[in-house]
Amino acid sequence: MPRRFFRKFALKRENLKGRWWLAPFNHLLHEPQLWVIRRRNVVPAFALGLFVAYQPFPGHILIACLLAILLRVNMPVAAITTLVGNPITFGPMFYVAYDVGRRLLGQAPQPFEFELSFDWLFDRFIDIWQPLMLGSLLLGAVLALIGFVTLDLLWRASIWDYLAKRRKRNSSRSAD
Repeated sequence: MPRRFFRKFALKRENLKGRWWLAPFNHLLHEPQLWVIRRRNVVPAFALGLFVAYQPFPGHILIACLLAILLRVNMPVAAITTLVGNPITFGPMFYVAYDVGRRLLGQAPQPFEFELSFDWLFDRFIDIWQPLMLGSLLLGAVLALIGFVTLDLLWRASIWDYLAKRRKRNSSRSAD
């Protein structure tokens, strides 16, 4: 089931041939391990995407793709999984990450006022970057571990179920 599920949404590397903006990466993108849909490539890519999604910097999809190339895991799955972090979930994710990091560093709660401006970014971000990064790394790692274990168990259960059905079908045929 998982393999069939991922195949429905899988990008085809043949569709990427001839794209001018991918020309510098053609030699990297046509490696089969980046596109194959197998448990050993998809499950780590899923965990990688979850980890990258929790990091407080821009360019999640690009970073996930580069790390997937480096680690030789399924690149589309890693890229798509980063979409867990989106404009709706960024606020709660980073607030929880900041709070966890603040508690681990033993810092007292500070009044927090967010303003979408470069002035705030340069003036106030310096006060929160350490707890935010610590919390993001920790929660990203925990989320990646949970995602890895969960998807791996679901994939294995699906395989066991498929094999049990096949054995039952084969045994009924041989009995006839």
